[in-house]
Amino acid sequence: MMQELIAAIDLGSNSFRLQVGRIVGDQIYPLDGLKEAVRLAAGLSPGKLLDADAQHRGMVALQRFNERLRGFRPDAVRAVATNTLRVAKNSPQFLVRAEAALGFPIEVIAGREEARLIYVGVAHTLPDPHRQQLVVDIGGGSTEFIIGKSFQPILLESLYMGCVGFSLQYFPGGRIDKRSLREAEMAAGRELQAIAHIYREAGWEEAVGSSGSAKALAEILEQNGFSEGGITLDGLERLKGVLLRAGSIDRVSLAGLKGDRLPVLLGGLAIMSAVFREFGLERMVFSEGALRLGVLYDLLGRYHHEDLRDATVAAFVSRYGVDRRQMEAVADTACHFFEQLVPEAADPEHLDRRFLRWAAMLHEIGISVAHSSYHKHSAYILANADMPGFSRMDQGRLARLVLAHRGKLERVAAIDPDSMDWLLIACLRLAVVLHRARDGRPIPPVELARDGRDFVVSARDGWLEKLPLTAAAIEDEQNQWLSVGRRLTLRTAAAGRAAAA
Repeated sequence: MMQELIAAIDLGSNSFRLQVGRIVGDQIYPLDGLKEAVRLAAGLSPGKLLDADAQHRGMVALQRFNERLRGFRPDAVRAVATNTLRVAKNSPQFLVRAEAALGFPIEVIAGREEARLIYVGVAHTLPDPHRQQLVVDIGGGSTEFIIGKSFQPILLESLYMGCVGFSLQYFPGGRIDKRSLREAEMAAGRELQAIAHIYREAGWEEAVGSSGSAKALAEILEQNGFSEGGITLDGLERLKGVLLRAGSIDRVSLAGLKGDRLPVLLGGLAIMSAVFREFGLERMVFSEGALRLGVLYDLLGRYHHEDLRDATVAAFVSRYGVDRRQMEAVADTACHFFEQLVPEAADPEHLDRRFLRWAAMLHEIGISVAHSSYHKHSAYILANADMPGFSRMDQGRLARLVLAHRGKLERVAAIDPDSMDWLLIACLRLAVVLHRARDGRPIPPVELARDGRDFVVSARDGWLEKLPLTAAAIEDEQNQWLSVGRRLTLRTAAAGRAAAA
C-alpha cells in the first residue's frame, strides 16, 4: 500500500500555512502543520505594492517551512499563493525571492481556482458530502463562495474582500463603533449582492464555514455560550454587542479569542454578518478542511495520474470544437521532436512534454472566435479563462506557447533566452508547419536537433521537393528565428546539403 508524504503550502493574505500529509491508498492523513501569521495584506500599499516589512515576514516564514520540507521530492510539494500576491504589482519580484527561500516553485492561483481547491478540501471533511453545501471561506484578502455536491463544485466565486483589508479600512487600531460596523457590513453586502441571487436560486442543505475567520468566530461563540454549536445569527449579534460595548478589540476578554486573530477579527465578523444577512442564513457549521487540504488532494490526484488539468484540456477541446484529428497529429509530431531534443521527455509524465501536448491540443481553440489571427484569440482565452487545475502561471505559459505557434516570434522575444519554452515553441511551430495540409498524415520523416541556442531541421533528401508549400513555410521560419537572434538550419539527410538563412 502506498504510504508517502506530500506537502501543501498556502501563502494566504493573513497567514502562511504548511500542511504535511501521509498518503494511504486514496486517503490523506494530516501528519504535521505549521502556521505563520504573516499578515501579507497589511503590507499592501494603496498603490498595490508590498512593503518591505511584509515581504520580510513572508521570507522568515518560508525559510522555516524550507527546513521542514528538506528531503521532499519536488513533485511531492505544491505551494499556492492567493489574493495579495494576485494583486500586488511587485509580486513577481517577491516570488523570485520567496521561491529561493522555500526551495520549491510557488503558483499564484486565480480566485475561482482557489475556490475550487477550498471546496475539495472541505468536501473531504464533511460527514455527508453528497448533500448540497454552501461553503464560505473568509480569507485575508478575498472571500470564496462555493456551492457543491458529491465532491463536485456547482458554483464558484471569489470576491475581493477579506478580514485583513476590512479590519484596516473600517476598524483602524482595533476601534469599533456602530457606524464603522454598519459601514463595513454595508460594503460587504454590496459585494455580495452580485452573487446572492444566483446562489440562493441554486440552494443548499447546509452552510459550511472554513479557514481562520470562521474557526475563530465558531470557537468564540461556542466557548462564551453565544451559540450551542457553530456560527449562528443570534450568536453573531451577541458578539457584536460585547464588542461595541468595549469600543476596542484590545479591551475585550473573551474565551476562545486568540492573540493572532485580534488584528483581523472585526473585519471577519463584519463580512460574516453580511453573508448571513444576504444569504438568509441562521446557522453555519465549521469545517477544518481548507485550501491546503484541497491542494493535498489535488496533488494526490496527480500522484494517481488523475490530473485535473488533463480533464480541463479535454473539456476545452470539446467546448471550442477543436479538430481532433489535426490536434492529435500536431501534438504527436511536436512531442516526437521534443524527445529528439530532450531524450528524457520520452516519459509521458515529463512536465514540459505535458505542457507541449496541452498547448498543441489547444492551439486552435481561437478559431471558434475568428480564423483571422486565431492564435491571438487562443492565447487570450488560455490566459483569461477559468481553467481548473491550472495556476495563473500555468495559464500564462500555455498562452505564450500558443501565441508563438505561428506568426511573429518577436511577440515572445521577452522569454528568458535559457528557458525550456524556446524548445517547446520550436517543436510546436515545426509540427504546425508540417501538418498544414490537414490530411492526417503520420509523423513526417523529419528530425530536429539543437546546435547551442540554434536549431537544425533535417529532412530526407527529395522529400521537401514534393511539398513546395511546406518548403516555403520552413524558409519563412528561418527568418522568424533570426528575428529573435537564433538560427534555424535546414539540411537534407542524404547529401548533407545545408540551406541556412
